[in-house]
Amino acid sequence: MMQSETDELNPALARIAAAIEPQSSVPVSVQLRGALEYGIATGDIPANTRLPSVRRLAASLKLSPVTVSGVYAALQERGHVKGRVGSGTFVADRAPPPASQTQKLAGFERQIADLIQVGRELGLSRQDIAFRVSMAAPATVVPLRILVLGTFLEATKAYAADLLPYLPDTDNVSAASIADLDGAPDADLPDADLIVCPHTLTPEAARLFPGKPVLAMTLIPNEQTRIALAGIGPGARVGAVSYFDDFLPTLKSGIDRFAPHLGRVTAVPRNFAGLATLLEQADVLIYATGAEYLRDKLRPDQTSIEYRHTPDSHAVRSKLLPAIDGVRAAKRAKESQDENH
Repeated sequence: MMQSETDELNPALARIAAAIEPQSSVPVSVQLRGALEYGIATGDIPANTRLPSVRRLAASLKLSPVTVSGVYAALQERGHVKGRVGSGTFVADRAPPPASQTQKLAGFERQIADLIQVGRELGLSRQDIAFRVSMAAPATVVPLRILVLGTFLEATKAYAADLLPYLPDTDNVSAASIADLDGAPDADLPDADLIVCPHTLTPEAARLFPGKPVLAMTLIPNEQTRIALAGIGPGARVGAVSYFDDFLPTLKSGIDRFAPHLGRVTAVPRNFAGLATLLEQADVLIYATGAEYLRDKLRPDQTSIEYRHTPDSHAVRSKLLPAIDGVRAAKRAKESQDENH
């Protein structure tokens, strides 16, 4: 028996397919674009993932190929995906590829060989060189000014706080929202050595800070969100509200992923005409960041959960930190060059 198109999709894309609701007040093209964008931003759809062909995804979602083709074109224009002739459409990888451990070790060994050669020219024995190396003071860490950019300031401050444990104490990490900086004079923009932001905001960050390194940050629902979702009773009536229309499928598929025990979850945008009725009937409200004001409309016997993200620790260690080290090395080299001149 032939496997269905939806079954052939990888788990992340299958969740997206299940979350698209043609009956929703949000157009399906907006739902699909938003679901793919946020899937890329959270790392649920990793860099270099090959997306289904237009015809295949259209068949899976029961959409027009023209609709899917338009979504792919919009994602490519924003730099989230790229087409490879003869191969298909792939998720873009904006982070500089980190040097492999083998490459680093090879470079380290070359530096040791050069050090030994210089020592011999100075008449030093290997023991003398080893002693001097053991007594040498560690290199001073070049401090960086890192600006974390996001959509909502409070959530972005939380991202910045979550990044701090991975960085040297000498680094200065600040947070700002795109809305607060957009349209501000260049003189009023924060002074930073590099910008860190979710994948979906890299075009805006590059526009606001031309010439500055922009590093993409992979996000996942934070631990508190995952625990809260898992703790919802299976018989609870659950309503979910998205602040942005295009985040709706991602919110719904994330709930399905981390709370698979729940029955039907009613997910709507914040401008949904029947929102008041949904809030009245729900036992649990799950709201996206930005929709905190809805908590004031709940009764004491109702529960609310904010769906908030955090930087993915694995992606931070494997991609973001090596990229930051690259920026740090470039700054150190520039400072050394300026001192020599």
